[in-house]
Amino acid sequence: MTTNNNKHIDEAYKILISLGLPRAQHNERSALCLLALLNLAPSNTWAQAKNPLVGITPIMDWSREHYGKDYAPNSRETFRRQTMHQFVDAGIALYNPDKPDRPVNSPKAVYQIAPTVLTLLRSFGSAEWHDNLTTYLSLSQTLAAKYAMEREQNRIPMQIAPGKEITLSPGAHSELIRAIVEDFASRFAPGSVLIYAGDTGDKWGYFDAVLLAELGVDVDSHGKMPDVVFHFVEKNWLLLVESVTSHGPVDGKRHAELAQLFVGSTAGLVYVTAFPDRAIMGRYLSEIAWETEVWVADAPSHLIHFNGVRFLGPYNAP
Repeated sequence: MTTNNNKHIDEAYKILISLGLPRAQHNERSALCLLALLNLAPSNTWAQAKNPLVGITPIMDWSREHYGKDYAPNSRETFRRQTMHQFVDAGIALYNPDKPDRPVNSPKAVYQIAPTVLTLLRSFGSAEWHDNLTTYLSLSQTLAAKYAMEREQNRIPMQIAPGKEITLSPGAHSELIRAIVEDFASRFAPGSVLIYAGDTGDKWGYFDAVLLAELGVDVDSHGKMPDVVFHFVEKNWLLLVESVTSHGPVDGKRHAELAQLFVGSTAGLVYVTAFPDRAIMGRYLSEIAWETEVWVADAPSHLIHFNGVRFLGPYNAP
């Protein structure tokens, strides 16, 4: 049974993923820091989130009092250096907003949730969450992207929703992912919602972990995620798309892996392999699994159906 304590911690963890924090901050400690910044006790709802001024030791005390999580006093520097420092860099938290000239590492140092983040998180769990998240991300640079600033000038822009754009690491793989998101989806799954788009640079190009969980799929580590995941809302399908530029179509082994990863999905599963052109597709024809779809970016209006009783659509598990 999931307690309300663990429910809020799990939700905070997924929010940190969705906000683009690096993997080093995907942990219980960081989730508790976020909850403390919001003064979000187990009995509170996200709409009741607040913005107190709070220091490191008070955060640790608060975690013990409200969530029963007891950290040793010598963990203070871990909280500061491995969570709160990244929160500030990511624009999630403000450092000493009450007294900006307070000396660095002062024992009186405090943090406060950023106003834009507070507004966003108060909508968590509501129908507005997904739109608010995409708007927030389109207007702010995630920490993972900041850490790769030297590569920004060559990054590939990708529209994740009308008027909302992120960037991917340069390369043919990312170019194909952009074509999948901007061209394939509009033709074959109009009105679909982007849930995940991998980035060859950090593998976290875009991921709404919360929305995926709402569809019955909890992914703690997305190392085996397909390159792109859409929710085709009209038909309640999850489109699982592999982008192939040098390796890896949806073959029998990969089909089984994805079926297991998404076994809890409340939406039907559709498996798609995308190629940049037919020449590359030709190298993998013998490997592509039956009952899957193939899309080629240089012939975007066509979809190749590998056997089965229907065109684009989910199949019942064998």
